[in-house]
Amino acid sequence: MREAQQTARESSGFLLLDKSSGKTSFEALGLVKRALGTGKLGHTGTLDKFASGLLIVLAGRAAKLSPWVSHRDKTYLGAVFLGTETDTLDPEGSVVARGPLPSRQGLEEALGRFRGEILQIPPAYSAIHVEGRRASELARSGKVPEMKARPVTVHEIALVSWEPPLARIRVRCSAGTYIRSLARDIALASGSRGHLAELRRLAVAGFSVEDALPPDCEPGRYRRALRSPDRALFKALGIPCLNAGEGILLPMIRGRPLGPLLAGLEPEGPQPEGPEGGDAAAVFAGDRFAGMVERKSAAEWNYGFVYAQLPGPGEANAGP
Repeated sequence: MREAQQTARESSGFLLLDKSSGKTSFEALGLVKRALGTGKLGHTGTLDKFASGLLIVLAGRAAKLSPWVSHRDKTYLGAVFLGTETDTLDPEGSVVARGPLPSRQGLEEALGRFRGEILQIPPAYSAIHVEGRRASELARSGKVPEMKARPVTVHEIALVSWEPPLARIRVRCSAGTYIRSLARDIALASGSRGHLAELRRLAVAGFSVEDALPPDCEPGRYRRALRSPDRALFKALGIPCLNAGEGILLPMIRGRPLGPLLAGLEPEGPQPEGPEGGDAAAVFAGDRFAGMVERKSAAEWNYGFVYAQLPGPGEANAGP
């Protein structure tokens, strides 16, 4: 029992994984889960089966960081196949419409319409819930789910190459943006029809796929790569830190009111505006991550979740 508890503690943290195409995000985590020996494993931001690229994998107690890690900007390299649109908006679907190939100038002009905040209609084949069921389930059953437009932000979009019928684009966008929908809409705006033929996620916030582990490496590499949440993680995510002393650990574990614990502390690090990070902070007790807090008012914080735990047998105390 004690050994199992220790294994669970050691298997808490995060790592970067380069998912290969041809596997679902869930399947890609299988080897990692076995290597780490934990049932608590999650990723932040699903990639479609045909897509590849960066997944930030959260293990053990760190899986509870998912809400703060998921809602980050992402960067993609995609290939839009012009001339045919599929029902799934990807290469695995059936052709439902055809159109003429646009010129390079037409593509460039179309791309310009999708910079900034836009309204986007998600794909019918998606995990979005409509009337209590996933839209993809309704679509596969022959029904036509009503997909409502929602605001997303495209920070950067550029045409990398145009080799008809493939237009390669690079996109940096907000969480919740569907590149499949973007491919469909770019094609329509250029007077054609299209679907997303290839997709690779290059980055999530400040994390790059170049630093990620390959999908089928030796299990020991996953264990060695697992990192406890540290200041570098939150810096890369654009989340500020509150630096407190070691004495904050036990009071936070016991759920003491945050007012006296965090009084006078100012967030250090990035201070983004809006919901993506400005209203949350990571609390550190010295060099040890204690948990997440969310802003209640200008000077008050609420608990997000407490990462620190009471020490197990033979472990050092969590605080005085």
